[in-house]
Amino acid sequence: MEIKDRVLNNLGVLGQWSKLAHGYFMFPKLEGEIGPHMTFRGKDVLNWSINNYYGLASNPEIKKREAELAAQYGFSTPMGSRLMTGQTSLHEELETKLAEFVQMDDCFVLNSFYQGMISIIDSLCNKNDTVVYSYDVHSSIQDGIRLHSNRRFIYYKNDIEQIEEQVKKACEAAKEKDGGVLFVTEGVIGVTGEFAPIDQIVALKNKYNFLLIVEDAHGFGTIGPNRIGVADHFGVQKEVDLLVGTFGKAMSIIGGFVAGSEDLINYLRYNMRSQTFSEALPSAITSSAINRLDYIINHPEQLKKLNTITDALQKGLRKAGLNIGKTMSPVTPVYMQMENIQEAVHMMMDLRENHGIFCVNILYPYIDEGQVMIRLIPTPLHTLDDVDYTINALNKIKENTLAGKYRDNNPIAPE
Repeated sequence: MEIKDRVLNNLGVLGQWSKLAHGYFMFPKLEGEIGPHMTFRGKDVLNWSINNYYGLASNPEIKKREAELAAQYGFSTPMGSRLMTGQTSLHEELETKLAEFVQMDDCFVLNSFYQGMISIIDSLCNKNDTVVYSYDVHSSIQDGIRLHSNRRFIYYKNDIEQIEEQVKKACEAAKEKDGGVLFVTEGVIGVTGEFAPIDQIVALKNKYNFLLIVEDAHGFGTIGPNRIGVADHFGVQKEVDLLVGTFGKAMSIIGGFVAGSEDLINYLRYNMRSQTFSEALPSAITSSAINRLDYIINHPEQLKKLNTITDALQKGLRKAGLNIGKTMSPVTPVYMQMENIQEAVHMMMDLRENHGIFCVNILYPYIDEGQVMIRLIPTPLHTLDDVDYTINALNKIKENTLAGKYRDNNPIAPE
């Protein structure tokens, strides 16, 4: 079959819904200043969908400084990859500050967290190596592993016994080919908000001798006594080989980083092809990242505000009898039982159109079949009134679900 015919006959897990969902559930346009209250399709909505953990996306102090930095550097400097002509003192300063903050020896800034994650895995592994990971890790991890090889060992529960079983199998398979074992995990599980058992995984690392990567996009800046992430929470930060983080959550800007020992980081610096052969982050963005990291370090009160809203939201949802799973982080999933995707769509339309709440909705195959997840991301900019309103709205959604309201073939009409 010709390539064009093949792809157009199979549009993919998401693409199959493009005609129905484009502009509403996928590729929606939120407009206005980033924050809890934005505009969607001309209507004001209460927004719980953006990872803005310190509120920096719309912070006036940050925006003022960034206007100055944009005027100073523009958006062309530096031109080229860092390997050739894109290296700057700003990149080096940011890397030094990040390494110190996450208590690692060295650090390399990623111009794209997603592409960087793929390249980290690809540059570390060869065809003889095996990889152990959870089925629900971030797509960047999955893509990196798929590019590497088919020698993959997946666990389906945050269960150390099942994890060890897969590690044993991976070690045996690697030994047959004289290869090694890579273990990749998120710190905060991005879908559910749970913590990976990093302390127990570290114990397995010491027993079986594998390389451990912790991708902690949601934990960086928010979790642990030093705000480094889940490994910091468990007191095993020094046992992690590589920590990968994004700027897109706590720092609310594009980019990311990988931190670890000097020798590993230097290897990655010269071998991550997506970073070695692509444009460096512009100086205006790199300098802004330095400014934002300094803000996070110097303003822990913003994290206290975030935790206040998170605590009120999660306690309130549980008290109302809503299922939020085992989250231990600001990521707040709310699970609803649904018979089919049509019922889920009607429920989500009701939430947006009649209650004015905009949030991420996750369906099978990204969560268990028969469920829909309403994922809420609190920020320090949300208020307790926002929390109360949302809990009441979700309670009504739950009542409608139990009453079978969303099983009707007709879409929910706005009130």
